Amino acid sequence: MQNPDSGQGGVIFKILDDVSVERRRQPRPIQPRAARTASVLARFFSLFAVWLVLSGMFDPFHMSLGVVSCLGVTLFSLRLLPPRTDAPFPLRPLLRLPGYAIWLTWQIVKSNFWVLYLVFHPRMMDKIDPRLITFKSRLTSRGALTVFANSITLTPGTITVSVNERGHFLVHAIDVKSAEGLPGEMERKIADTFGE
Repeated sequence: MQNPDSGQGGVIFKILDDVSVERRRQPRPIQPRAARTASVLARFFSLFAVWLVLSGMFDPFHMSLGVVSCLGVTLFSLRLLPPRTDAPFPLRPLLRLPGYAIWLTWQIVKSNFWVLYLVFHPRMMDKIDPRLITFKSRLTSRGALTVFANSITLTPGTITVSVNERGHFLVHAIDVKSAEGLPGEMERKIADTFGE
């Protein structure tokens, strides 16, 4: 074994030491304390509001249980989902999401009837023509891509097989009609919802 101070091995150890010193010298990015506190409080009060609606109990005992539970979940979630302070809270998607949810519900109902028609059709084997389709979405944000992938899967007749951060989708469709609608109107509605 070579001496760390001599020869080729010494160079490698020197480089590794320089890298570790370099990492130690870099200061951690400081998050604005007020933004972090506001984010944590918003998370707590959102959880508590949901807890109040779901529990329906407003006596002091149950309210204190709700506070303790929501505080525990908030503190536990900080490691899993650290509060973001680098960007303002996106209010537009939050306000437009209920309209999209209503539209998506209608699409799910229509697709249910279409799949029901396919399944009970006397020539079902002629009608069902499964296929995998690929396309690139124009959506860019992770939130929009996630909503799009989940919306495709929620709609009967289509399942998102894979999606990546660059917006490349692989989708299984039960027939030609289901495949033709992608990306289509659903992508436009999500782009409008998320302002893309």
